[in-house]
Amino acid sequence: MSPRLVVRVQPEDFDPAREAALLTDGRTDVGALVTFTGLCRDESGRLAALELEHFPGMAEAQLTRIAEEALVRWPLTGLVVLHRHGRIAPGENIVFVAAASSHRQAAFEAADFLMDFLKSRAPFWKKEIPVSGVGGDWVDARDSDEARLARW
Repeated sequence: MSPRLVVRVQPEDFDPAREAALLTDGRTDVGALVTFTGLCRDESGRLAALELEHFPGMAEAQLTRIAEEALVRWPLTGLVVLHRHGRIAPGENIVFVAAASSHRQAAFEAADFLMDFLKSRAPFWKKEIPVSGVGGDWVDARDSDEARLARW
């Protein structure tokens, strides 16, 4: 059975449990399912929202490319990569990664690899919208995110 691959960039929220279930539905070869859901923080009460921008088509292509690389590097039975764009309030979902495999190590490593890529190289631009509603700062990738990506 070939691996299932789902890559989506969307403004709508998603249900992590439903998305994860799609990777295991009808499959008896899955022994491990690792998921990660990234949420918007309020940054100690100062943040009203994040505004995430992307280039349609380019973002999906980049996410698909890195997901396909993960499928080559690890023996996965399935992979889901979802990323939202638009205005996202504290507590809301931003990103979801799920990796399914016959064994846990491959699933953990693939999920970690994908998140390291998403944090540092995915073509999204993030602006913090303060509670005051005035201004807002664009957020750059952190040096620590770049260092984590270099592991791969």
